[in-house]
Amino acid sequence: MVRKQEALDYHSLGRRGKIEVVSSKPCQTQRDLSLAYTPGVAEPCLEIYANPDDAYKYTSKGNLVGVVSNGSAVLGLGDIGALAGKPVMEGKGVLFKRFADIDVFDIELNTHNPDEIIKAVQLLEPTFGGINLEDIKAPECFYIEETLKKTMNIPVFHDDQHGTAIISGAALLNALEVQGKKIDTVKVVFSGAGAAGIACARLYEKLGVEHRNIFLVDTKGVVYKGRKEGMNLYKEYFASETNARTLADIMKGADVFCGVSTKGILTKEIIRTMADKPIVFAMANPDPEITYPEAVSARDDIIMATGRSDYPNQVNNVLGFPFIFRGALDVRATTINDEMKIAASYALAKLAKEDVPDSVLKAYNVKSVEFGREYIIPKPFDPRVLFHETIAVAKTAMETGVARTPLKDFEAYRDSLEARLGKSREVMRFFIHKAKSDPKRIVFPEGDEDKVLRAAQILLDDGIAKPVLLGSFSSMQKRIEELGLDLAGAEFIRPRKYPRLPEYVDALYELRKRKGMTVATAQHTLRFDYNVFGMMMVEMGDASGLISGLTRPYPETIRPALQIIGKRYGVNRIAGMYMMIFKNRTILIADATVNIDPSAEDLAEIALLTAEKAMYLNIEPKVALLSFSNFGSTQHPMTEKVRRAVEIIKKKAPNLAVDGEMMADTAVSPEIANELYPMSAIKGDANVLVFPGLTSANVSYKLLAKLAGATPVGPMLLGIRKPVYLMAPGSDVNEIVNITALAVSEAQRIEANPPSSPDEVLRKKL
Repeated sequence: MVRKQEALDYHSLGRRGKIEVVSSKPCQTQRDLSLAYTPGVAEPCLEIYANPDDAYKYTSKGNLVGVVSNGSAVLGLGDIGALAGKPVMEGKGVLFKRFADIDVFDIELNTHNPDEIIKAVQLLEPTFGGINLEDIKAPECFYIEETLKKTMNIPVFHDDQHGTAIISGAALLNALEVQGKKIDTVKVVFSGAGAAGIACARLYEKLGVEHRNIFLVDTKGVVYKGRKEGMNLYKEYFASETNARTLADIMKGADVFCGVSTKGILTKEIIRTMADKPIVFAMANPDPEITYPEAVSARDDIIMATGRSDYPNQVNNVLGFPFIFRGALDVRATTINDEMKIAASYALAKLAKEDVPDSVLKAYNVKSVEFGREYIIPKPFDPRVLFHETIAVAKTAMETGVARTPLKDFEAYRDSLEARLGKSREVMRFFIHKAKSDPKRIVFPEGDEDKVLRAAQILLDDGIAKPVLLGSFSSMQKRIEELGLDLAGAEFIRPRKYPRLPEYVDALYELRKRKGMTVATAQHTLRFDYNVFGMMMVEMGDASGLISGLTRPYPETIRPALQIIGKRYGVNRIAGMYMMIFKNRTILIADATVNIDPSAEDLAEIALLTAEKAMYLNIEPKVALLSFSNFGSTQHPMTEKVRRAVEIIKKKAPNLAVDGEMMADTAVSPEIANELYPMSAIKGDANVLVFPGLTSANVSYKLLAKLAGATPVGPMLLGIRKPVYLMAPGSDVNEIVNITALAVSEAQRIEANPPSSPDEVLRKKL
C-alpha cells in the first residue's frame, strides 16, 4: 500500500518531480561549447534545411515522444486540469524511458477545446518523432486522435484507448484458449463506454469477436438501438438489438466481462449468472468493478484479471505503449495502425506461454509462474516484452507500408534492443552469436535442477548449445512436464547406465591411482558423483565443456576440475575471474575465487591469464596490480610482493600495458593518474584489475555488483585445460545461459587453436 506522505516525498525530495534533461554530448570545454552551440550548430541546421529527413540524423527527434494532455480524464481522478495532471505525464515519461529507452517531453495544454488541442499538437510536429495523447476525456479524445492521425506524418497514439485494448486483447486471446472457447462465438459485455471501453470493443471485434455478440453498458445502462440519452456516434456503432436494460440483465449467459468503468458495480450474484468458465476483466483503477477475492470465491471456473499488481493477471498499459512506440520510431512509421496494435496483442499473448525468467520471478517474489488461469498476460517487468512486442510492431509497420525506413536485419535490430537494456545485454549478445555459429555439447551435472532445465530450454531454442543433462530420467522428466518444457533436443544421461562407464572407470583410476583411488572407488564415484562424471565426459571428449556449481559449495566443484581436467600447458596456477559490466565500461577482476594469498609469481601468472582472457573477450588489456600504496609510497612486504609481480610480468610480456603497485582510484581515474603519476603505463584507464589477495578481490566484486550496479559474469576459471565454468550457488537462469555461451565460445576457440602458455599467447598477439 502506498501512503500519501510516501508518495509526496517521492515526488518532492531531492530534485523536484521525476524527470530531468541530461546532455548526451560532452560540454566541458570551450571547443565542446562551440560544437554544441555557436558556431558549430549551424552545420546540422543547414543540413536539415536542405534535407528535412536529416533531423532524424542530427537531432533527438527520432527518439523523442511528446506526452500531451489537458488533464480532463486523469486516471482515477477525473477532470483535475492540465497543471494537476502534470505528475502523471512526468510518470509516463519515466515509463517510456525505463522500459523502451524513449525520451519524453510532457506537454500540458490548458484548454478543453478539442480544436485548440489539435492545433497545438500539429504545431509541435517538428519537435517529436511521435505523440502520445494521455488523459483526455471521451468523446473529444476520439475526434482529436482521428484528426491528428489524418493530418500528421508521425505516429499519434491515445494510450487510454488503445493501451488497455491491446493488453486486455492479449489477455482475452489466452483466457479463451485456457477456457476452451472460440472467439467468434463468445458473448462479451463491456462496462464503460469512454475512451478505453470503446477502444476495447473495437479491438476485440478486430481480433474476431462477432459484432452481434458485443454489448456495451454505460452510466445510463445498456446501449441499445433507439436509445436517445447519453448517446454519441461512437456508442451508436455498438448499439444492440436487445431488451436488456441493466448490467445484471445483459450479463446473463455472458462469456466475457470487460470492465473499464467504476468500483464495485459487478457483484458475485451477477458473476454467477454468466456462462460456464467465465472470463472477467475488472480493470477500473485503482479499485476494480469487483475485487479478485470476491470474483474467484463466486466461481471456481473463472479467469479473473484486474489492473492491480497485487493479484494475478495484471492488465497494465506499460506492457504496450513503450514498445509500440519503440517499434514505430525505429522504422519511422507515419502512423500506428490497427494491424500494428493487433500484432502487439498477439506478441504479448505468445510471450505469456514461454518460460518466465528468474529476474521476473524475483521482481514479483514468486517461485514459479506458468501459463494458465493465473498467468494469461506477461508481467510488466518482463524484459523480453521489448523484443517480442517491439519487433512484431516494427515488422507489421513494414508489412503494411507505413514504415519509412524499413529494417534490413532483424537479428541486428534485436541486438540494438538488447543494448538499450544495458551494457551487459550487449556484451553477452556477442558471445551468444559466437556460440550459435557452432554450438557444442555442454554437460550439466545438476541436470534435474529447475533452473538448469529452464536454461536448457533457452539454449535449445536459441541454438546456443547442445545440453547434456545428468540425473535420474524419471526425476528430470517429471520436472520437465511440470515446468511445461520441451527438451526433445537435449541429451539425458544417467551415469550408472552410460555405455562408456567402464572406460571412464579405467581412465579415472589411471588418473588418480597414485592419489589413493582404487578401481572400486573410481566406479562408485562415477556412478554417484555427477560432477566427477561430467568432468570425465569433458576429459574423454564426450562433451566440450561443463557448467556446474548451482547447488554445491565452490571448493567441492573446483576440486574434481583440477583433479581430472587439470591445468593447461605452461600454467602453474589456476585462477578465477569475474567480468564486471558497467553502463559505459567493462572491467575484469582477478583473482576473486581461487588463490587466497598468492605470491608475487602467482600474481604475475594471474595477471597474464586475465590479460589473455581479456583479449579473447575482445578487450585490449590494460592491467593494474592493486595495493594500498602508489608506486613505492609505502614499504611493506605486501606492496613489495605486488611490485615484484609487475617486474615478472614485464619480462614475460614486455608489450603488455601493465603497471603497479597502485591504489584502485589511481588505476581507474585519469585525473589522478595524469596529475600525480604521469610516468605510469596505466593512465587511469585500467580494465584488468589484479588484487593482492582473494579477500580484497572477492569483497570488491560483490560490492561493485550490489552498490555500483555492475553486472558480474562469472566466475571464469583461468588456466584450466578445457572449458569448465563453475557458477556461484543460486545463479539464475539468465546467468546460466550467459556462462554457457562463454563456455561454447571458448570450446570453439580451443578446438580451432589449442592454447600455449599465456605469456607466449600475449607475446604473439601484442
